[in-house]
Amino acid sequence: MNHPDPAILQILGDLSSGATSVEAAADLIAASQRSHDAGVATIEGAMVDLDRADRCGFGEVVYGEGKSTELIQRIVQAQLDAGQGSLVTRIEPTAAAQVRRNFHFIHHNPLARTLRIGLTVESLEPPKFDAEQPHVAVVTAGSTDHCIAEEAAETLAWMNVPCSRFEDIGVAGPQRLLGVIGEIRRASAVVVIAGMEGALPAAVAGHVASMVIAVPTSSGYGAHFNGLTPLMGMLTSCAANVAVVNIDAGFKGGFLAGIIASGLAAASKIPATSTTSH
Repeated sequence: MNHPDPAILQILGDLSSGATSVEAAADLIAASQRSHDAGVATIEGAMVDLDRADRCGFGEVVYGEGKSTELIQRIVQAQLDAGQGSLVTRIEPTAAAQVRRNFHFIHHNPLARTLRIGLTVESLEPPKFDAEQPHVAVVTAGSTDHCIAEEAAETLAWMNVPCSRFEDIGVAGPQRLLGVIGEIRRASAVVVIAGMEGALPAAVAGHVASMVIAVPTSSGYGAHFNGLTPLMGMLTSCAANVAVVNIDAGFKGGFLAGIIASGLAAASKIPATSTTSH
């Protein structure tokens, strides 16, 4: 069911109360319509990029931290009205609870601090995993990195990209990595999440032919500097197939890996073009 545009309702409310003139209301409605025609939903407090999925393959993600619950709900509603699901990251528990009361199909992961809002209940189901098909491996060095891995995994679920998980296989116990590296090698891209000195991404990268997205975390002792030490170590990695995102950026690591896997999945469905000369 389509819902009235909140921006239009606000304009009409101002007109009804006498806060704005008929001419001003007409201009505001016309401007709002132009924004919609340009793929942008203009709402109170935000301009929602509804055209991003067509341009970039995936829709706009809502960064929840610092936004009011009401604004988050208005953005999500604009996306749903346009036939798009939503991903909200870094949302506070109280805000998540309030948003959950106002939408039908929603998945909250408190560890990841994410909400996924879908058009149907089926759209919230994680994609079916098949090790023979393009997918992402999400790897953590330690148990304290679990919440960042959850954010990466929720991002991949929103992108409809399957993922496999490998927990607590840091370099302090190298035999743990060797025990699972055969499975990790099957992934189209690998997200490696590590704190402390940040050594695990380079160790994984030396075993695989795929891109390794390294995510430094803020877990560690004093000289770790809240993630700066693993960040700098990952940036200066000798392994050529390591790319690095920001500290605790599970969303960014998952998103970049998801683009790789989804691109490979799309390419595998394109019929091969004959190169035979006639």
